Amino acid sequence: MEDFLRATHATVKEAGAEELAGKMCMAHVSLLQRSNPDNAAHHLTIEHLFGILLHTEDMRPLMALADQFGFELVPKIAPAPKELTASLVHVGKEVAELTLAVHEALADNHVSGSEKGDILTEIGHVRDSLHALESSVKAA
Repeated sequence: MEDFLRATHATVKEAGAEELAGKMCMAHVSLLQRSNPDNAAHHLTIEHLFGILLHTEDMRPLMALADQFGFELVPKIAPAPKELTASLVHVGKEVAELTLAVHEALADNHVSGSEKGDILTEIGHVRDSLHALESSVKAA
């Protein structure tokens, strides 16, 4: 918790508390007091944290929080958009391959470990193709 609180306070100070507080519609003294980990009388709300992350785009507090729980924060990189029809065709192809993998696995009424792996791989391909389709729709 200490790393998270210190990262939040550092983010507020480095972003310029007056300017940041103005964007968050609060007094800069209040923001500094609330973000100060050594001030037990004041605490940030989740709305304050959201405002800090939104206006600074500094993810150190979120990274420290994720690390506290054994996770790593990694930015999501959108795939390059393609022509919309090509993206849709690719989704259809991946769904078809997933369907075939499931049908093949069910043919003997038993799904083996390697067949589960194949199905999970195909699910990942479908997921990736849907992300590419999403990027293509946003770019259209």
